[in-house]
Amino acid sequence: MAKVPPLTKPEMGLAGVGALAAAGVGALGFISSFDAVSAAAARWDFSEPWMLPVGIDGAVPVFTVANLLLIRMDMALAWVRFVPWVLTLVTCGLNVAAGQGMWAKLAHGTMPLLWVVFSEIGAHIYAVRIGAATGRRMEKIRWSRWLLAPFSTFALWRRMTLWEVTSYSVALACERDRLLARADLHETYGWTWRWKTPRRERVMLRMGELAPATEEETPVPPPVEHPPAPPKESKPRPPRRTPAKGKAQRTFEATLTEARKVTAEWTDAELTADRIRTAVHVSQANARTLRDTLKAERADGRSLHAVDENAVTDSRQDDAPAEAA
Repeated sequence: MAKVPPLTKPEMGLAGVGALAAAGVGALGFISSFDAVSAAAARWDFSEPWMLPVGIDGAVPVFTVANLLLIRMDMALAWVRFVPWVLTLVTCGLNVAAGQGMWAKLAHGTMPLLWVVFSEIGAHIYAVRIGAATGRRMEKIRWSRWLLAPFSTFALWRRMTLWEVTSYSVALACERDRLLARADLHETYGWTWRWKTPRRERVMLRMGELAPATEEETPVPPPVEHPPAPPKESKPRPPRRTPAKGKAQRTFEATLTEARKVTAEWTDAELTADRIRTAVHVSQANARTLRDTLKAERADGRSLHAVDENAVTDSRQDDAPAEAA
């Protein structure tokens, strides 16, 4: 999901002006309710009537700041954000009681609400920014999805809450994989897949960790096409390294040396038994043995450099007297 771009300088200036205006309007609401609450406190035999409006209205910004600090330290308390609302409702009730007519009561009760509304907006912006920075904020699901598919959306929201999936796009991707894996199990075990599926796979499906089976495997490059062999009547074939009569057959070490030279530039995907059999001219069984040996050497990290043929010939000549002896 794309991140929201940061505010530009004009936008920051506009936000600052809005914050100052909100603070001024909130202050006007406190001032307008001061007289009404003080008069009510005097009727209730308060020795210092001014302490009631100052105590109630002063506690509203105090708890608002406390809520913002708790959000900043990732120690938010759900009930703290409702304290300014309760205190504001108390102030609104006292102001409504001080009004003489309906419109007077409405005007007296509306002014104290301004501060708590603006503070709630600021707390929401602060909480969203902190949650986005720490990765703890869970993204909301669109209301259109709730309307179109309420049951599946509730199941999606439940899995997001249970497994702490905070990103809505990641949750949708996991839901698609889960549905595909469920379809694979249905095709494998039939309509009774819920009972025939192994318990471990059922748990992995419930947790959203069972990946769907993919039909396409890792693509392997096609083998190099060789030109067809010419007929016997045409030009003779290029000389092959086949031993003449009376000479000893190639040993496995010699064949392995030749296979190393031929496959030095091949990738691991191209290192197949068929290609080795065609290039080195060995049987299928020997080609598979050469393939396994070469792959083992590559896995061990040994370099696959070509061996000098003269050195191989000298080693054969040195071994011949020993075998004769």
